[in-house]
Formats: sequence, structure tokens, C-alpha cells
Amino acid sequence: MHIPDGFLSVAVWASLWVVAMLILVVAVWRTNKKLGDRHVPLLGVLAAFIFAAQMLNVPVAGGTSGHMLGGVLIAVFVGPLAGSIVMGSIFGVQAIFFQDGGITTMGANIINMGLIGTILGYFIYQSVKKVVKGDRGMIIGAGVAAWIAVVLASAACAFELAASGTSPLGIALPAMVGIHVIIGIIEAAITIAVISFVLKTRADLLKLPKI
Repeated sequence: MHIPDGFLSVAVWASLWVVAMLILVVAVWRTNKKLGDRHVPLLGVLAAFIFAAQMLNVPVAGGTSGHMLGGVLIAVFVGPLAGSIVMGSIFGVQAIFFQDGGITTMGANIINMGLIGTILGYFIYQSVKKVVKGDRGMIIGAGVAAWIAVVLASAACAFELAASGTSPLGIALPAMVGIHVIIGIIEAAITIAVISFVLKTRADLLKLPKI
């Protein structure tokens, strides 16, 4: 799902850069006020896990790729704002050192995977939790949110490519969403497995204040 340089028009990538940076500035400001000592090592572990998982890419039509996001998983542990910062950091390292995604398109990639996939995904998770209570609600909510977040992020990517004239929406949208419907199932399964394991072994990690 990482969009390379040259695949978005200047108007599209510049606008998305501005939006992404504004949201991340707010996220950093809020996180600095609430970040606790127990959050720091957990953020590092989660970042390493998601970084490794995202390096497994599946080529998709239109020059993009599909892979696990992990935004919902991070947000369940530390909250959507701290999670979005971690995701943004991951995309920066991938783009600069591994050429996985472009520099000009980093704003779009941050919005698609780090903001839609994390912040929006977290609110979907919370909505499910209000309906299904207890640990069961946490597990089901995380799985449902992970799947929806992946699909929505892929759709956003397709719309950006179409707006830039890179790939017609009729080609990009089915290609991106089609593969990510399947990837989303895998992501949901991994998210559920991790949350279930932590609930049994270190449930306290899931009770940290959310940022």
C-alpha cells in the first residue's frame, strides 16, 4: 500500500503532506503530556513488530503494494495518537532507508496507514466495545476494526491514485480493495491472536492510559 514517488500529482501529495503533519504535530503535543514510563518500552516493541510485519509486501496493480498495517493493534495498547506517531516513524524509516514508499508521497502513506489505519481504526474498535462488553468485546472489536481499517486505507490509496491521474478509479479501487479484503482477514486474525495472548499473560499492558 506504500505509494512510490511520482505516482501522485503535486497538488495531491502536497495537500496530504500538510494534513498529515498538522495531525502529527497535535499527536506529538498531546502524547508528550501523557506519555508514561511504561509506554516507552511498549512503543518500541510494538514498532519493531509492525515494522517487520510491514516489510512483507504483496505487489498490487497500479504500482502499489499490499501488506499488514498494524495500526489498530498499536492503538489498542497505547491509544490512537501515540499509535499514529509510531506508524509515522515506521513509514519514515521505510521510505528513507528501504525505499518502501516515496518521500513526496509520505504524507499520503501516513494518512492512509497511520491515520485512517490507526485513529479511525481505534474509534471503530471503541464502537464495537460499547456493544460487546468485557474481554470478548476487546478481542472482537480489535479484529473487526483491524479488517475495516485495512480496507478503508486501501480505498483511500486508490482514490488518491485516481485523483492524480495515475490509475483510473475503476482499476485501482477493485485492485486495492480486493487484495486488502484478504489481507485484512489475515491482519484481523493476527490482531486477535496477539490481544488474546496478552489478555491471558499480561492483561495489565492493555490497561495503560490511552493517548
